[in-house]
Amino acid sequence: MTKFKPPTLKAKRLGIDTHEEPIVYMREDCNICRSEGFRARSQVEIISKHKQILATLNTVSSNLLTPDEAGLSEAAWRLLGARSGENLTFAHPLPVLSLSFVRSKVYGNALNLEQFTEIFQDISRGRYQDIHLAAFVTACTDNRLTVDEITYMTKAMVSIGEQLHWPTQPVVDKHSVGGLPGSCTTPVVVAILAACGLTIPKTSSRAITSPAGTADTMETLAPVSLTLAEMRRVVEKEGGCLVWGNSVNLSPADDVIIGVERALDIDNEGQLIASILSKKAAAGSTHVLIDFPVGDTAKIRSLEVAQHLEALLTTVGTAIGLHTKVMMTDGMQPMGRGIGPVLEAQDILAILQNHKTAPPQLRDKIITFAGTLLEMSSVASESMGMALATETLENGNAWRKFQAICSAQGGMRKLTKAPFTHEITAKHAGRFEQINNRILAKLAKLAGAPGAPSAGLEYHVRLGEMLDKHQPILTLHAETEGELHYALDYFGQHEKELFTLKNPE
Repeated sequence: MTKFKPPTLKAKRLGIDTHEEPIVYMREDCNICRSEGFRARSQVEIISKHKQILATLNTVSSNLLTPDEAGLSEAAWRLLGARSGENLTFAHPLPVLSLSFVRSKVYGNALNLEQFTEIFQDISRGRYQDIHLAAFVTACTDNRLTVDEITYMTKAMVSIGEQLHWPTQPVVDKHSVGGLPGSCTTPVVVAILAACGLTIPKTSSRAITSPAGTADTMETLAPVSLTLAEMRRVVEKEGGCLVWGNSVNLSPADDVIIGVERALDIDNEGQLIASILSKKAAAGSTHVLIDFPVGDTAKIRSLEVAQHLEALLTTVGTAIGLHTKVMMTDGMQPMGRGIGPVLEAQDILAILQNHKTAPPQLRDKIITFAGTLLEMSSVASESMGMALATETLENGNAWRKFQAICSAQGGMRKLTKAPFTHEITAKHAGRFEQINNRILAKLAKLAGAPGAPSAGLEYHVRLGEMLDKHQPILTLHAETEGELHYALDYFGQHEKELFTLKNPE
């Protein structure tokens, strides 16, 4: 009897960005769609010579594909490691059993560690479609997770990704919950702590809704897309690193969940805590400082909310073996001058080089964070951490260590400059009394940040300052004239909401 050979389609890279979701495209009249009964949005298993993945099917009726081709999105192409023209086979996937746990959570039942582990394993393997992910995220919102469940979720996230271990302790880390543009502290904190002999394997995120994530800002100064082996090499050589978290596969399911939360515009406190702590634990950290900017237009808008989250973070942190400390900081306005990758990098360099243009509020915040971690890790005695952090900045050791880290990660880069700028000035004299951080962030994004690294804006004033007529408040930076005008149109529509300038008595 002749052995049956399953029908195949030839792989074609379509260059379509579907973010993290692997998508496969087939002609609706191709033999596999017909014989397998595949329909649009079906989940299918794709099998190549060396690997297999799960992907969501989209069908086409045009000549984008021939009947013997299967088009792959960038995510599917990357996960499958496909080669153009290679033969792919397709099958119906096995049932996703962990979806029964998601349904249980939808009905309000508590989940245990094993159930969360199975859910996150299937998420990291790409077995959940967007609708499944949305159901899970929604079922965990609005305080529907107990402290035990948040702890289980955190442990499950750690267990399914890479985990780092370091020969010496303590291993320190610093994280901000975000929501305050123009306040990039991490690169300088890493340089100070590493210069003082601490181990700080820092992984950071790119922006999702902000004008610049720490990884975006750092990438203007040095490569950040390192492999796990490269990250380990940098830390072993210099004591610290600043790399993009997605490139090293720590807590991989978390990155998928974050994308769904952003699309749904949902802030899930349990997921927030699990996200922060799982990545710190997976990186091998023992002592973690977490920044909570609190302000009317920040992510955390009240002291009560901050205190509630602080209690959860410290409880879950202790349960997974982390020494955690939360610091509540001023979230009423940006701490630095720059908002956008290059502009924030300029602030970082000014502080590291002890330049007179260094924004003092951002510098003070950095020294406070670094000093606190020096005390938490017993490198500095109580109340002496800030003095040691200040000395490490002023004597140039932090700057030398930062340069060494950049060199180890692939070499320091020269900052670019946006060719188009526009100054926004005060229409009358008065006291600068309010700034809306959310609108400020969107203004920088519409100017092109972070996709255009040198785009964004400069923030020239401080709350409570008396301004003269025509005194600069903001300077927009854009890489194209069209983006500059796009941002200015938005400013014209939201000027009254963006800031308040009170007339003098």
